[in-house]
Amino acid sequence: MNLVENDLLVKSKIKSDAYELRNKLINRFIEVRKLSLKLVSSLEVEDFVIQSMQDVSPTKWHLAHTTWFFEAFILHKAVPNYESIHPLYSYLFNSYYVQMGERWTRNQRGWLSRPTVKEIYQYRNHVDNSMIEFLINCSEDELKKYVSVVEIGLNHEQQHQELILTDIKHVLSINPLHPVYYKKIEEYKTGINQINWVEFAGGITEIGNEGKEFCYDNETPKHKTYIQPFAIADRLITNGEYLEFIESGGYEETTLWLSDGWALVEAEKWKALLYWEKKDGEWFYFTLNGFRRINPDEPVCHVSYYEAEAFAEWKGARLPTEAEWELAADNLKYEGNFVDDENFHPVPLSSSDNKLKQMYGDVWEWTGSAYLPYPGFKPLPGALGEYNGKFMSGQMVLKGGSCATSKSHIRKTYRNFFPPQSRWQFMGIRLAKNI
Repeated sequence: MNLVENDLLVKSKIKSDAYELRNKLINRFIEVRKLSLKLVSSLEVEDFVIQSMQDVSPTKWHLAHTTWFFEAFILHKAVPNYESIHPLYSYLFNSYYVQMGERWTRNQRGWLSRPTVKEIYQYRNHVDNSMIEFLINCSEDELKKYVSVVEIGLNHEQQHQELILTDIKHVLSINPLHPVYYKKIEEYKTGINQINWVEFAGGITEIGNEGKEFCYDNETPKHKTYIQPFAIADRLITNGEYLEFIESGGYEETTLWLSDGWALVEAEKWKALLYWEKKDGEWFYFTLNGFRRINPDEPVCHVSYYEAEAFAEWKGARLPTEAEWELAADNLKYEGNFVDDENFHPVPLSSSDNKLKQMYGDVWEWTGSAYLPYPGFKPLPGALGEYNGKFMSGQMVLKGGSCATSKSHIRKTYRNFFPPQSRWQFMGIRLAKNI
């Protein structure tokens, strides 16, 4: 049985069940699980198995790991006599949950030709059927016990849907044939206005999540913080603006860079952004829509924290703190270019009624804030507590989501985090300054 057949199963059985939460949870489970399969539908089977660098995981591993999550945290615990398709899957597809047992080494995920892609699909189907059966038939007490775990699992899968796109982009980018993931007719727009600065008085404000909506533990607790007066740019930095930085010698000017950043520039011989290439005097970049000339009006992306910070220094500005970003985003609608729009790439700014534009979608925005626990932070109990808390070292916070993020996955308080050298994700720049 597949998810389409399961749709019919749910509709036939759920009619007799008036429990709104159960119905909502089953429908959301089906919707999220289907999207993962949709995102990989254009790939060839050979694409599923490559690991092009340590940060990248093979596509088939993402499909299996997100399936393992539901099996490990729900089915093995809640369903008597549940049996996995293969006992070694818990070893192969665990990621970093130490309390859940031994794990296959991350940098060797691309070594495994087996299980096959076909077998991974069978594994997903087995777990999907078991999960839906459980959600339909479990008692009300069991449902209440596991609803938050199911929701974590679905949001976890949405995170991996984003990784599926960013990872396959890197995989395809190293191929001289420049394979196209998704061909979409581009509307080339020009005429981006100069940056306007939106000022905020600062003062004592509250940031973080109260926990009344779904959120990760690292977004809590909501707490007071003091913010100095500041101004924030009304839009994202564009490719054209970043090209000016490159052409002016930004990658040669040591005074613009943090020490670690400059060491990386020298060691890796960075001259431009990831996926950018100069041919016959023109700049091109690799995108999921193909290899093409750079559109100067699109938001710049695949920027490391070091590059974002150096650019801000060059512009006589800085990156916003996460508290400033969250204050600025207060009461803004969650509108923007998300994975739902199927662009799979940042798009030029269009009209908006908001004073602050592009706050959501397009690119994750680097902040100047280290990823650290909020005052009073408490991780979730057990293995789920390993999800966020143990990574609070050597990473920086990003806000706002990207063109690879599901709209239903983002919120103002969301704290994404990556090491400062990372740039294979859809990461971009918004500037801020003191006033």
